This record gives sequence, C-alpha cells and structure tokens, in this order.
Amino acid sequence: QMKKQCDQKLLIRMKTECVPCSLNLETQCPAGYTKITNGTGIPDCRYYLEIKTHTLSFPGCRHHCMKEFEQPECCQGHWGPDCMGK
Repeated sequence: QMKKQCDQKLLIRMKTECVPCSLNLETQCPAGYTKITNGTGIPDCRYYLEIKTHTLSFPGCRHHCMKEFEQPECCQGHWGPDCMGK
C-alpha cells in the first residue's frame, strides 16, 4: 500500500504590534500561535504617539510568534481531493 497523502508542514511566523518595552511583557500571540521570544521581546521597532499636533516616535518592543500548519498534499502520482492514483 503506497502512501497517497504527503502533507507539507508549514511554519507561519508573525510579529506582534510594537508597544513600549515595559508593556510588552504581557503581550500574547494571536490564538494558535506560540510565542518564541521571552520577556519584553525584541527591541527592533518604533511606536508612535500623537500629542496634539505632533507625532512622536519611540523605540519599542514586539514578540515573534509562530504556528505550525499542515497543508494537505498528495504524494507524487496522486491527485484530487482523495489523492487517488492512476
């Protein structure tokens, strides 16, 4: 019995919104994602505050998150929704 289904594992990465580093400790990843950074996250971004007529930019932090996703795929020589052979 040859294998008909050869699912592909995909890693989806994303970053949370940039916020003041001191507030980023509590930041959670979206549902289904795993946080891969610790503590206050990575200080690699800037966030903006609007004060009256001015917009100020400050260094901030964000977290990196990832999610494993299985994409259904048929093995070579099989196709269709049920991965049938010839």
